[in-house]
Amino acid sequence: MIKRIAQTAGFTGLLAALLLTLLQSFWVSPLILQAETFEKAEPVAVHEHAEGAMAGHTHDAEAWEPEDGWQRVVSTTGGNLVVAVGFALMLAGLYTLRAPTKTSQGLLWGLAGYATFVLAPTLGLPPELPGTAAADLASRQMWWIGTAASTAVGLSLIAFSRHWLMKVLGVAILAVPHVIGAPQPQVHSMLAPEALEAQFKIASQLTNVVFWLALGLISAWLFRRKSAGQYHA
Repeated sequence: MIKRIAQTAGFTGLLAALLLTLLQSFWVSPLILQAETFEKAEPVAVHEHAEGAMAGHTHDAEAWEPEDGWQRVVSTTGGNLVVAVGFALMLAGLYTLRAPTKTSQGLLWGLAGYATFVLAPTLGLPPELPGTAAADLASRQMWWIGTAASTAVGLSLIAFSRHWLMKVLGVAILAVPHVIGAPQPQVHSMLAPEALEAQFKIASQLTNVVFWLALGLISAWLFRRKSAGQYHA
């Protein structure tokens, strides 16, 4: 069982990470690079914001960041691989509890993952371009974790509970983090144009949809294939 989970997660994570990197390279990364030109062109005087207005918007001369080109691609691929394998491990582990009877069911698991880890958190904390004002990092991380956990529990109750009261409870749990509200900066501001930010949000959402659908589909196919091979062995 452990071997099946590890093999499913490893191959799924690799393929999904490569797909995500490809999509990001052609669609998301160019928008980030364009936004960075506005950040680098920002005059020094603009950095004088109200207290907390641009939390996290500081420049460290000693901080290393990958250069444009192969360094950025390799760095992005490595990060995507770690994340993709981690999520694939989660899906493969869930399959041991409720195995997909058809490969197409992986699409539903992928959509659930997208809703949990992307859609629900971005309703309060949308993806941001460089130079965008943001609230305290620790507060945002705590809200993101709470939202993902609430969404996972809520969707599980709605999908798997048989009693309608539990389904209603699931809907209520889904709403809790959004009723509380995501942490916001004292002053909303950004250096990039609004049109560029809108393009970035759309690109981020669509690339993540494709990533999660691929993750669910590939993991379900590999898990069922290895399960069938085990029974025939």
